[in-house]
Amino acid sequence: MSKEITSRTTDYSQWYNDLILKGGLADYSAVRGCMVIKPYGYAIWENMRNELDRMFKETGHENAYFPLFVPKSLFEAEEKNAEGFAKECAIVTHYRLKADPENKGKLIVDPEAKLDEELVVRPTSEAIIWNTYKGWIQSYRDLPLLINQWANVVRWEMRTRLFLRTAEFLWQEGHTAHATSQEAVDETVQMLHVYATFAEEFMAMPVIKGVKSANERFAGAVDTYCIEALMQDGKALQAGTSHFLGQNFAKAFDVKFADKENKLDYVWATSWGVSTRLIGALVMAHSDDQGLILPPKLAPIQVVIVPIFKGEEQKQLIDEKVKILQQQLKLAGIRVKYDDNDNNRPGWKFAEYEMKGVPVRIAIGARDIANNVVEVARRDTKEKVTMSIDGLAENIIVLLNDIQTAIYNKAKSFRDEHITNANSWEEFVALLDGKAGFIAAHWDGTPETEDKIKELTKATIRCIPLDNTMEEGKCILTGNVSQQRVLFARAY
Repeated sequence: MSKEITSRTTDYSQWYNDLILKGGLADYSAVRGCMVIKPYGYAIWENMRNELDRMFKETGHENAYFPLFVPKSLFEAEEKNAEGFAKECAIVTHYRLKADPENKGKLIVDPEAKLDEELVVRPTSEAIIWNTYKGWIQSYRDLPLLINQWANVVRWEMRTRLFLRTAEFLWQEGHTAHATSQEAVDETVQMLHVYATFAEEFMAMPVIKGVKSANERFAGAVDTYCIEALMQDGKALQAGTSHFLGQNFAKAFDVKFADKENKLDYVWATSWGVSTRLIGALVMAHSDDQGLILPPKLAPIQVVIVPIFKGEEQKQLIDEKVKILQQQLKLAGIRVKYDDNDNNRPGWKFAEYEMKGVPVRIAIGARDIANNVVEVARRDTKEKVTMSIDGLAENIIVLLNDIQTAIYNKAKSFRDEHITNANSWEEFVALLDGKAGFIAAHWDGTPETEDKIKELTKATIRCIPLDNTMEEGKCILTGNVSQQRVLFARAY
């Protein structure tokens, strides 16, 4: 496969696909609408999952697992949720195939194996989980119930956009139950902050925390909180959501608890999730025309060591020194690879690991060993320095932290430079067409106006920021009174 990458300015979409495919993150599947996550891409997801799982457990949550299949009657119980996901559902109607008597070697659905009740392949798990919670919750002593699951979900999609839009994807979904409305709201906001911390401290991706408009709210939620990130093409990407569900699901599934006065009430609920879409966000937030740029905290390989040698004698000398260096780096908690494969030349390896976004590359030759030094190159800026072999692990830790911070600061500067106020419809449209990024504009608060803006421009309200400043103005479309600006953008 050619390693040539399409330029971002030539074709951003093709640039993204090139990085995913040539960087070895994922591949297309024989199943239309689905993808194969390759080992390198899955290693990134594992690193994301491990950090998030730790953060969830630190906030008191436990992992469980619920069935992939949801009886249709349960799925229909919460009407808004069912309606919101209906168009994306895959349905199981039969449980057996049989040989086709008219076409040898082919299989047909056995009409006698029709299910008594059709099963929905989960697009989200509220229905099956809340039906289960009914048996788990009887009194205030059973609350709060703080459960997360790592799973796959299916939302039928025939157009594959690797990591961004696929029929099946991996995610986590938290589902919690509480005794009071305030406890549930606090949980919803807490998990939003967990997601924001993860995005900024581990993905090095700045995000805006906010609340969704009614039109953009999760089906069945009272409020949806979100983190929104900006990609290098000026489009927004929703990177995580946390939903306050009120008592909607508790009422739909009759989940009640006895309080301290022995009075029955419906529990209060939340749900929250992030998915493998985060890998797409990671790629688009940082990478360049030479390949991936991965933040060190999530990179599968943080340091790659490439030997430069002539002859077997030099190779053995380098191998012995690198063995010691590897041990030192691993003891320091650094994920390191020694690429001593003699099938490829050093120049090819340099380009390969640049493509894969490995944060630090160390080149070492016989002359370097004689001088007790190595050449160290950082992926984000392409800078090269000479470092002493003595104390190398400590210096690499400092460098990795510097790279993590530099990647974040660069992305934040780009984001901040692409938040622009629009005070008229003409200005709003011109900014959108110029790929301005986030546009802060007044909106009259009505779903009708929001729908009309989306119809005319394909821009949506990404969020109403949590730290928004109140400011009286006029809606950009209708001229009606508005009390604050909201953030619009075209989005993935």
